[in-house]
Amino acid sequence: MNNLELKNRDLDVLWHPCTQMKDHETLPLTPIKKAYGVYLEDFEGNKFIDAVSSWWVNLFGHTNPYINEKIKEQLDTLEHVILAGFTHEPVVKLSERLVKLTPEGLEKCFYSDNGSSAVEVALKMSYHAHKNDGKVAKDIFVSLTNSYHGETIGALSVGDVELYKQTYEPLLLKTIQTAVPSDMSVEAARAAASEFEELCKQRASEISAIILEPLVQGAGYMHMYHPEFLVLVRAICSKYDVHLIADEVMVGFGRTGELFACEKANITPDFIVLSKGLTAGYLPLSVVLTTNEIYAKFYCDYGEHKAFLHSHSYTGNALACAAANATLDIFENDNVVEKNRVTAKYMSDKLQKFKELQNVASIRQTGMICVVELKGYKPEERIGLKVYTHGLKNGVLLRPLGHVVYFMPPYIITNKEIDKMMDTAYEAIKGL
Repeated sequence: MNNLELKNRDLDVLWHPCTQMKDHETLPLTPIKKAYGVYLEDFEGNKFIDAVSSWWVNLFGHTNPYINEKIKEQLDTLEHVILAGFTHEPVVKLSERLVKLTPEGLEKCFYSDNGSSAVEVALKMSYHAHKNDGKVAKDIFVSLTNSYHGETIGALSVGDVELYKQTYEPLLLKTIQTAVPSDMSVEAARAAASEFEELCKQRASEISAIILEPLVQGAGYMHMYHPEFLVLVRAICSKYDVHLIADEVMVGFGRTGELFACEKANITPDFIVLSKGLTAGYLPLSVVLTTNEIYAKFYCDYGEHKAFLHSHSYTGNALACAAANATLDIFENDNVVEKNRVTAKYMSDKLQKFKELQNVASIRQTGMICVVELKGYKPEERIGLKVYTHGLKNGVLLRPLGHVVYFMPPYIITNKEIDKMMDTAYEAIKGL
């Protein structure tokens, strides 16, 4: 097997996600033979630093020996069993640990297999909880401008990506967007919260929940805002009987400098949605945690017909739970969050030099997420693609969001590898 052979076989049969396939007439696919640590390696021995954690999922490096071992152990015991009417030790253990680790008051776990599906669970659970309370008019969801929550129909409905909304508008649910804070200042946080409260004053009787990405809007060009917004929104939701759904699919598990982004504001949402880093990038798994109060609204005799109606075939998959438990072991045993703060400081120091480039509009950082925003380019120039191509030629996987170049590497990255990653991006931007 070689690179060319696999590329040709791929293009005969595969349709890739988030890709205009015609681009591959001139932009070659990158076949990967194996991966280890922060590196991806093709069939010709070329190595690439995975600066985007393979779409934000990888925490502790590829083919991590400890996670590998735990999955192999589980494989010889139980691979999967239906979670309706049955249970198994890995899912119970994982649930116990998540209840202890997430913000206080989140006591029940409901599993799915990816972030979008988990968002759907939270939306349905919120609406259904109100319905079981007799509040059937609360069928509208609020989300933030510039938000993204996934690409299944419900998740897409609460997002604010213009292209998606224009394309699929006839299929989408009723939603309202309220302003995201315009920047990382406390003043912007308070102004946006005030707008949300005005909306609640007028329409709280119709609103089931607000869903938001705490602190960082991932696909929304890594836009960042102050934790004060979360504090204020939590208070507003409690005041007006509106649920707060925290979508921590991207920011959860140490990305922001705390284990969970909500900890930065010391709040407990009504629902927290987790995926991606939950299994450190190994296997599909997601979970929605909620309160005993909401759980109780569905707890009744069968004949009352108030049970929550949702299921997936691979809910609570034992192998995925084994990967998740191994991931939590590493967090517990290796002081990961504390080490991340040191790494984030090094990344911050390296980030400063981008300010000297005339085509850089701004830099920003939250924990292990660093951003360089460019200026002076039109979308049709496809600046991000040029940075991506330069990165691959120089051994780094960078995947900009349009004019926004970001760094979100696995936590095990070394200072030398950070130098390589950020110096490569610097040269790419300088050469535009």
